[in-house]
Formats: sequence, C-alpha cells, structure tokens
Amino acid sequence: MSGRRRGWTKYTIAAQVILVLCVALGIYVVYLDKLIRQKFDGKRWALPAVVYARPLELYPDLPFTASMLAEELQLSGYRRDRAAKDPGGYDLAGNVIHLVTRDFFFPDGLEKSARITVEFAGSVVKQISRTDTGAEIALARIDPARIGSFHPLENEDRVVCSRKELPDLLVKTLIAVEDQHFYTHFGVDPWGILRAMFANIRAGKTVQGGSTLTQQLVKNFFLNNERTLQRKLNEVIMALLLEAHYSKDEILTAYANEIFLGQDRGRAVHGFGLASQFYFRRELKDLSAAQIAMLVGMIKGPSYYDPRHYAERCLLRRQVILDVMRSEGVITEEAYLTAKAAGLETSGTVQSGFNRYPAFLDLVRRQLGEDYREEDLISDGLKILTTLDPQVQMQVERNLRETVSALEKRTGTHGLEGAVIVSSREGGEILAVAGGRDALKPGFNRALDAQRPIGSLIKPLVYLTALANGYTLATPVQDGAITVKSPGTKVWRPANYDKREHGLVPFHEALAYSYNLATIKIGLDVGVEKVVQNIKRVGINRDFKPYPSFLLGTAALSPLEVAQMFQLYATGGFYQPQRSIGSVLTLDNKVVQRFGLTVEQRFPPQEVFLLNTALKRVISNGTARSLLNYIPETVQAAGKTGTTDELRDSWFAGFTGDRLAVVWIGRDDNKPTVFTGSSGAMVVWGKIMQSLHPQPLELVEPEGIEWARVYAGIYGSSAGASRDNVVLPFVVGTVPAGAVPASPSSPDDGAQEWNVPGVLNTIRNLFH
Repeated sequence: MSGRRRGWTKYTIAAQVILVLCVALGIYVVYLDKLIRQKFDGKRWALPAVVYARPLELYPDLPFTASMLAEELQLSGYRRDRAAKDPGGYDLAGNVIHLVTRDFFFPDGLEKSARITVEFAGSVVKQISRTDTGAEIALARIDPARIGSFHPLENEDRVVCSRKELPDLLVKTLIAVEDQHFYTHFGVDPWGILRAMFANIRAGKTVQGGSTLTQQLVKNFFLNNERTLQRKLNEVIMALLLEAHYSKDEILTAYANEIFLGQDRGRAVHGFGLASQFYFRRELKDLSAAQIAMLVGMIKGPSYYDPRHYAERCLLRRQVILDVMRSEGVITEEAYLTAKAAGLETSGTVQSGFNRYPAFLDLVRRQLGEDYREEDLISDGLKILTTLDPQVQMQVERNLRETVSALEKRTGTHGLEGAVIVSSREGGEILAVAGGRDALKPGFNRALDAQRPIGSLIKPLVYLTALANGYTLATPVQDGAITVKSPGTKVWRPANYDKREHGLVPFHEALAYSYNLATIKIGLDVGVEKVVQNIKRVGINRDFKPYPSFLLGTAALSPLEVAQMFQLYATGGFYQPQRSIGSVLTLDNKVVQRFGLTVEQRFPPQEVFLLNTALKRVISNGTARSLLNYIPETVQAAGKTGTTDELRDSWFAGFTGDRLAVVWIGRDDNKPTVFTGSSGAMVVWGKIMQSLHPQPLELVEPEGIEWARVYAGIYGSSAGASRDNVVLPFVVGTVPAGAVPASPSSPDDGAQEWNVPGVLNTIRNLFH
C-alpha cells in the first residue's frame, strides 16, 4: 500500500506541476495576446512628419532654365528616363523637357498626374503644353521635393501602403518566394519547417528558412533577431495569436509595410512603398517584374544585396527570384526573359531629401513647436508644406561655401564661418537658410542661434526713429568729436571707422557713409530710449538697455532677427512675421493649419519710404558702392553694411525687388577677422544675388510725398570732397527752405556754387 500510495503521490505532484505550468503558460499567452492586440490595433508605426519644399510652379516667361528644372526634378525624386511615360519620370533633349508629374495632395486638393512638355528659350520658360494633345498650359504645378523628416528616436521611415496599393505581382512574388502556403496555414507551417530542415541538412548549412510571413512579421514587429529558444517559442505563439485575431490581408499588408529593405544614411528604409522610391524613384504600382524581383530578393539581406554596393550579388539574387516567379507561374516566359535581360535600373546615389537642409529644418521644427507637441511631429505622419525654394537654397549654399573659401585664400585667414537668411521681400516667406559653410553638417545653427553684435545694421532704425521725430533726409548733421558720460559708466569717446571727422553733412549722407559720430548725435537728440523701444516695433521681442553705445550696434542679434528687422523696411513699415511653413496636412491629406500672412502697420509708410530711399543711396553712393560689381545698378537695391569692433563681425542686409537677404561672416571663437561689412559679408551677399538674377527694386511712393532738389552749398565741404546737389523725397510740408521742387526722376547733378540769399536763415530752419 505504501508503494502504491507513493506512486499516486508522484502522479499527483506531476499533475500539479503540469497544471501549474499550463496555468503559467495560459497567463503568458494571455499576456502575449494583450501585447499583440494593443500594438496591432493601435498606431502600428510612429510615422515621421514629412517636410516638403514649396511646389514648383512653371509658367511662360518664368526665369528658369532646363538644367534648373532637371536639377529640381532630381531633388524631388524624379528619374531621368529615355522617354518619360510613367509618373515621376522625365527626359531632356536640348531645351525641351518631357515629364510625367505625380499625384499630390496640396492644401487646395488633389493634383492629378499629368504628362507635360516644357520648352525653354535661353534662360526663361517659353511654353508649357500637354504632351499628348499639344494644348498649351498657362500654369503647371509640380509636386514638391521632400526635403526632410522629423523622426522618432529609432529613425525608421516608411511610406505606408494599403492592401489595395500593393500590386498583385508583388503579392504573388512574396508568397511564391517567402511563404507558398500563406493563405492555408494558421501562422506556422509544419511542412515548410520540415522542408527547410531537410534542405539545410543536405546542404550542410542554412540555405532555407521555415518561417512563415506571419512569423517574420512577428519577429520584426514585436521581437528581435536574437537566436534563442525563448525568442523562437514567443515567435510561434504570437504568430498563432496574430492569425487568430486578424485576416490574412491585414497580416500581409503589415508585413509589406514593416519589412526592412535598406539604409539611407541615418534612416532605416522600411516597407516596399519607401523602398520603391529609394531605389527606383518610382511609385510601387509602377515597378517592373525585374524591380519587384530585386526588392523581394533583398529581404534575405538588404545590406548584403545592396545594388549600389554589390551589383553582381544583387543580380544573382534577383535571378533566383525570377526563376521562382517563372516556375510558380507568377510571370510568363516572355515576361521572364524581358526581366532577366533588364539592368538593375537603380537611381544611383541619391540625395534623398532626408534632412537635406538641416538649418532650414531646424527653423521649421521650432516654428511648428509653437503649435504642435514633439510626439505629434514624430509619430502622426503629418505633411509639412514649407516655403523653402530649392533653387535659392542651392545658390546660397554654393556661394557661401565658395566665397568664404575664396576670402580666406585671398587674405590668408582661416576659421571663418557664415550664415545666411533669404526671404521673399513682400511676403516674408523664408526661401533659404544656411547655418554654416557646410550645409549638411548638423550642430550649431548660426542663422538662428548666433547672437552677434550687429554694428551699423542698427543705424537704419536710428535714422527711422529720427525721421519720425522731425528729421528729414536733408537735415544737416554735425559729424564731429563727441564725449559721452553716462552714470556708472566710463567716459565714451567714439570715432568714425576712418578716424576722421566730416563736419556738417546731410542726414542721408551720414547714413550712406555710415558715420558713427553723426549717428550718435542723431540718436542722442531723439533719445536712445525711443530707438530701443522701436526695436520691438520692428519685430525683435527682446529687452535692451538704452545705453548710448546701442546706437552703434552693440546689441547682439541673430541673422534671423536681423532679417525680421529689415523685413519691416522692405515692406514699407508693415510688420509680418517671417515664416517657413505654408500649411500642415494630416496623413489622410486633410488641412489642419494654414500659415497665412499676418500684417500689421507699425510705422507710417512715408517715413519708411524716406528711409528706403536713403538705403538705396548706401549702395549707389555709400559704403556698399562696390556691390555694383555683382549686381547691375538698375536693380537699385537697398541695404546696409555692418562692422563691429576689431572687425569681429561682418554683416550685410539688404533687399531687391523680389528678395531680402542677410549675411553674417565671422569666427565662432569671436576673434577678430580682417573683414568689414563691405569686404566680407557684402561680397557673399552680392554673389548670392548675382546668381539669383534679382528683380529691380521699385519703391511704391505713398501719398503725402513731394520731391525737391537740395543744393549742396548749405553743408559746406565734406572733408575736402565735393558734394552733388541731390533730389530727395520729403513728407509734404517738410521741404526745407531754398530747395527747389523737382521730379523724382530728375538726376542728381554735380556740385555747384550755392548763392541763394538767406543762407543762415535756411540753415536755422533745417536745424529745426
């Protein structure tokens, strides 16, 4: 009895152990089931926000060349074909480009794919027409270039496709190669495992896998690549659970979007949708049998079979897939022979647009951060349509890099850095940003974060403040020695850059030649506090102490802030925040936000018109006169040079008829350079504008302006130099006595003897 009892005890203990194990396994299965359903039912992927440049709009007479269009099409992911016939393709023959645009959802709706022909005459668009009918088109809008993405930490990227968007040829090839019993097994294929086992035994190595598509999805989506028994058991259980809850089509679609298919520098390329664009610049639906075979073949080893590095391996692997496609009846013999003879047809090394312009993307992210949470930007798949103009950006990058290098070589200096902001003059859209000489180098963004003293770039604000407080462009100003003593500070004895005093000079000349002493006297006269208050009115929302030195630009600003300041001058006194974003769309192409113009008039247009007239004279007659070596005098640009103590910072800010740009040159360690504003930053500015073929600046004259010729004699001599009689604008009622009414088109004339009676009284009136 005792032996029988002991036997029953053993069975009881064994039963209890089995029961406990079953319960534990059941609990574990429930846990895995919950894990699967939570992740698969929810947001399956953290989809990055995709950032696009502005759309390219073509129309007759647009200044644009065939090479510029081809370059932008390449950036936009178009491919050059022998004859453009599929979306995303173009061909170039002389001055004619045929292209097939791609479907794209703009804020105003879907723009369908179209076949168009663009003809060029020299440097302009001559005609746009439909390739099939020849009908002329007044305006063609091409889908914008993808310039970057805001990624989650793992830096994965994918273009999510629905089941309907997966081509039948791709689906059939996947099943034939990876899982022939996909539609009949329940997540695990025992026959497939046995078949793989025997094949591997015969070969003496692993040549075939027994995992189903479902198991592969589980491994990639939920698990990892560890070769452990626990991971394999989890894979089997989860595959069974996945099949129990979801349809075959759902599993297949998830697999097609999840599978890893390559590496694009810092981002992992997942899914066939993105892989088709990355390798072929084609939509998934437009892939050939050979291209599909290549992608399916890469599943086995995306790096090992990378066509851009291991073309021969890739071709051999593609041939294996094509053989399977033929033997399984996926393609016909004729299609097989065609695919076998095809080249790899990859698009070569591509500037994919993945964070192609980091400085601009930095600005976009900051502006988006005012309205969106960080997690929305890296997970919701938003579409960000920006204002970046790739043509402007490319010229900015090239000219900043090449010109700074040339300046270093010519002067024997080194360690120079630079930053550039370019925007549209009237709309405030930021077209280009360079945060340093190396555009692709991440890190410190000087365009946004380099706070440097702006030197004489502050002077237009000083003079605008004076124009609002009784000064005119003809007001005589004494440019002479001055000593400034403020409570708690040392005695300040400023000087002009040339260490000379210029005596009695016209207001406009003091600005054109950037006289420090005259500027200080003007600023002290109107009040430094008023100038400091006005810096907020032009859009700089920061506090500065009203020290007299502020009048010479000791305030440290970023290039972006300077651009905001000059934007107000360029728009005639209207404040509008500079913006880098046009609109934001959701993953399903619904508009959630538009970033339109916000305009507020902050200065009377008459005063700003006078200031801009003086800023034009900075270039035509003053410190920026050598800028005319780069742009024609007919452009009549307006601008201002800026130089700080010991030549630490070189600035130039200015605008033409269509664009505004700010350039800073200096050293990150704040050591002196050898460059003034005109010998450094202005050269870069001139090179950039020269390459952009600027439109002439035609200032819109507001009501309440009258013109008069002011005679030079009232100012005496200017350090021994003669001075022209000048035609200037005035606010009605402020024309000085002795000035003669004139047409704005009347030219200045040479220095003349001034003999009009009442000279002294006239001077007193001018001094108000």
